[in-house]
Amino acid sequence: MINNIQPTLAQIIIYPVKSLDGLVVDRAKISSGGALEFDRRWAIVDASGKVVNAKRTANIQQLRAEFDFKSGDLESDSRSIVRLQTLDDPQTHSFCLNTELTALSSWLSQFFGFSVSLIENATTGFPDDPDAYGPTIVSTATLEAICEWFPDLNLAEVRRRFRTNLELSGVPAFWEDRLFSAPGEVVDFELGNVRFQGINPCQRCVVPTRNSLTGEITAKFQQIFTHQRQQTLPTAFNIARFNHFYRLAVNTQIPLVEAGKFLNTGDRLSI
Repeated sequence: MINNIQPTLAQIIIYPVKSLDGLVVDRAKISSGGALEFDRRWAIVDASGKVVNAKRTANIQQLRAEFDFKSGDLESDSRSIVRLQTLDDPQTHSFCLNTELTALSSWLSQFFGFSVSLIENATTGFPDDPDAYGPTIVSTATLEAICEWFPDLNLAEVRRRFRTNLELSGVPAFWEDRLFSAPGEVVDFELGNVRFQGINPCQRCVVPTRNSLTGEITAKFQQIFTHQRQQTLPTAFNIARFNHFYRLAVNTQIPLVEAGKFLNTGDRLSI
């Protein structure tokens, strides 16, 4: 590629339970529903069936989760363990996501102060955007640029706030914006041997405005971000995808025929 730009998959993060912490993996399998296997596979819901997430329930950000999958490839029959801690209680509480969902639901109900349960979808998971159900993509350089906008935030914190699945190295900041096009159009590209379609820039919610570990609001985060983000767009850029500038990373689809393939760190991206 020109100018020695070599977009390379530097990091893969899956979020096994929607709205909880992520798990860094070296490879991820494409599910039969075109998602990363185990990404948002489980979701916490209240008694009415509504998803409990950080948009609605800020104190979920005071909940730390570590995941242990016994299979290095995250195969479906692996034993899936989650270990939980809270901001106020450093004691670790461990549950098996395969066999102890009732006990886990009870513990989470105590934490939230209202009844919750866990639901599972092993095919597609629970994406925010059902029309762009694939993994989200951003570059490390983009996240580093955001650190410059907010000097009090380090790279790890920015990464936790934006919760993107696939992170690219070898490209300048906001290079990933070329992975979407005009409304109604897609951009075809490949990561390794997996085909993707870039759909649109990801619209952001209240979650990135908060400290990822405490839920505390960062003053004027959205205003500063929106102003700075607008400056990153070249004058010839298709502005039709930006009805506002509180957008970051690229929403994608993976054709269902790609199911069973693997993404690996080190894979090259080609358009």
